[in-house]
Amino acid sequence: MIQPDARSRLTPQDIALVFQCTGAEPFADGPDVMLPAEDMDAALDRPELVDGLRATPPPGPSLSLFFYVMVRHALVARGITDRRMADYCAALLREFGRGDRAHRVAAVDDHRHQYLVDIVADATTATAERRFMVQVHLGNYALWLAGIFPERIEARRSRKGGPDLAYYDALGGRGFALASDHWLADRVGIADVLRTAAGRFTALRGALNAVSSDLRRLAA
Repeated sequence: MIQPDARSRLTPQDIALVFQCTGAEPFADGPDVMLPAEDMDAALDRPELVDGLRATPPPGPSLSLFFYVMVRHALVARGITDRRMADYCAALLREFGRGDRAHRVAAVDDHRHQYLVDIVADATTATAERRFMVQVHLGNYALWLAGIFPERIEARRSRKGGPDLAYYDALGGRGFALASDHWLADRVGIADVLRTAAGRFTALRGALNAVSSDLRRLAA
């Protein structure tokens, strides 16, 4: 289950890198002293951090730090200021970029989904905890595909008459909405994130479109 945990995964090296890029002092009271969360959040919101992390030589930031900063700034630009939403989207990019994790409801799962309709069918027949997990995965997978690979979706639509981005927005929002109403959403502590994702899916997807464009430019 994807959790909004990007900031909690930052390493001491990440923290030092953040303050190196912003020109501030991270460890005024020694390297073992935990920074107040609000100070770290303020540093992560500094606009110069985006370009600073992009220019950092290897090994550079962790994926949690890099994706959080990229996503956070893209979300704020679209009026989504909830840091937990940035945590969640960053964790989604981190986890779904590994192997075939994006195609599975959980890291260890016997079912491998290629299309959204497969996930919808799975959710229809699933019961109890698995239904919740499949509903969340429907939102996650739609956001991953439409957010990071919009050109692929458009090319498939043009060549083969495949669904457009609005289709992904609709199914992704539906998945998150159904999951947010499940009793397990509160138990695992992500009901608020799921509700925001359901209500602002198109804006979230647009933010990830911007992140995807930045990543392609960096790779060029």
